[in-house]
Amino acid sequence: MPVHASLADQVAVLTLDRPARRNALDLEALEELHAAVVEALDSGARALVLTGAGGHFSAGADLVELEDVSFTQRLAEVLEHLAAVPVTTVAAVEGACMGLGMQLALACDVRVVGGTARFGVPVARLGLMVDHWTLDRLARCWGEGAARHLVLTAAVLDADDAWRLGFAQQRGGLDDALALATAAARLAPLTQAGSKVGLGTRHDDEAGLGRYEAAFARAWASEDLAEGRAAFTERREPTFRGH
Repeated sequence: MPVHASLADQVAVLTLDRPARRNALDLEALEELHAAVVEALDSGARALVLTGAGGHFSAGADLVELEDVSFTQRLAEVLEHLAAVPVTTVAAVEGACMGLGMQLALACDVRVVGGTARFGVPVARLGLMVDHWTLDRLARCWGEGAARHLVLTAAVLDADDAWRLGFAQQRGGLDDALALATAAARLAPLTQAGSKVGLGTRHDDEAGLGRYEAAFARAWASEDLAEGRAAFTERREPTFRGH
């Protein structure tokens, strides 16, 4: 199985496991990853951690698959779904994070980066292009200058660059990513889901702004808000249920 999944304390860990290919993904592995995300949410996960086995996050896509444009179309659907899930997602990145691997890391909300991590978008070496969603996320997460550097010059950046430029929110390994995800899983689900809608909405996207306003109203009318206020007054940890 190219993707392994586990669930504990409402945190799902999804591990890419194709070590012979440095966790490069073909269509079968991509579909398994998508199915694992859906299953984790259906099973009650409140946070996801995405990582890779064998010291690498993902070296990208198997080049044979790239001969078929349907792969890139399906990849776009999987990435957009991952980015939009209503729970906090954490990428735990070690080793190679190239091409499709970078796209997966971009689709996650936050990134925990180890010292061996290396990042690249080597499309100019192959004559390929990524979709606009990827370029937009790349510029937003790395900054436009770094995004242009990565795409136009095929630069490979390291963990220090990721930290300096804001792509990494925390330094560390899988244990650190799990701790971060576990802490996030205890927080208010409606607040997290609604905030993700807002963070992913442009100021001129009327439909998106409407969804955010609905999420805003739902959070302010929720039982979780009453629980949060009560817990604050009683000086205890709140128990949020997403209602």
